[in-house]
Amino acid sequence: MRAPGVSVVIVTRDRPRLLADALAGVAAQAPAPLEVRLADDGATPALAAAAAAPLLELTTLAVSCGQAAAARNAAAAGARGEVLAFLDDDDRWRPGHLAGLAAAFADPGTAFAWRDCAVIRERVHADGRREDLARVDIARDWDDALMRTHDFLPPSAWGVRRELFERLGGFDTGFRYSEDWDFVLRAAALTRPRRVPGVSVEVRLRAEGNASADTGAERRACLARLAARHGLAPLEPLTFWEVAQVVGGAARP
Repeated sequence: MRAPGVSVVIVTRDRPRLLADALAGVAAQAPAPLEVRLADDGATPALAAAAAAPLLELTTLAVSCGQAAAARNAAAAGARGEVLAFLDDDDRWRPGHLAGLAAAFADPGTAFAWRDCAVIRERVHADGRREDLARVDIARDWDDALMRTHDFLPPSAWGVRRELFERLGGFDTGFRYSEDWDFVLRAAALTRPRRVPGVSVEVRLRAEGNASADTGAERRACLARLAARHGLAPLEPLTFWEVAQVVGGAARP
């Protein structure tokens, strides 16, 4: 079976050093993706970070969305790959990430797949050095019941067949938060998500710039809407670090 072409979709917002690391991880993939589509939602153009990945076909789209759902949709529009692979600008892929996803999508019955991830708390120093503080791995099979209480599949671990993405209308832009959780639940209603074992994604969290740490009224409203749409029990806001400790096990240095 033929492995399909992959378009990588990245959204960034004024984090050039972290973006450069993310792009370097994409450039290390073999085989390389068909293209990288970068939605730049920041005040400062992200073009300088592209120097980290000179061999990639990189399309940068300046957007003014102010939210991940709309920015990802803008970057995905016009993608040429049969499969869309998402990466947040502060996360990293390890070598072999895309090869594992592409092998899963060589099966025409696979429409949504994901890789295992390491959730890492980090500190970024003034010189750009990233210091790992603690880590939890999430490596578990699909679990319908668990997914209804804890969103344990970060977007940076996903691959989605473009046909399914378009059928679902992409991410629901009515969600400023939890748009990824909503997407997974809608996708799972149409297809069985497929796990590709092996930790190949680093989801990296810091004290600042961590959307999952927001417990304000708008995030709570998004969780209430998510619960109503999918028939879930009432949901409390959790950081992704807290989710990882529940579903992945104990933290380790």
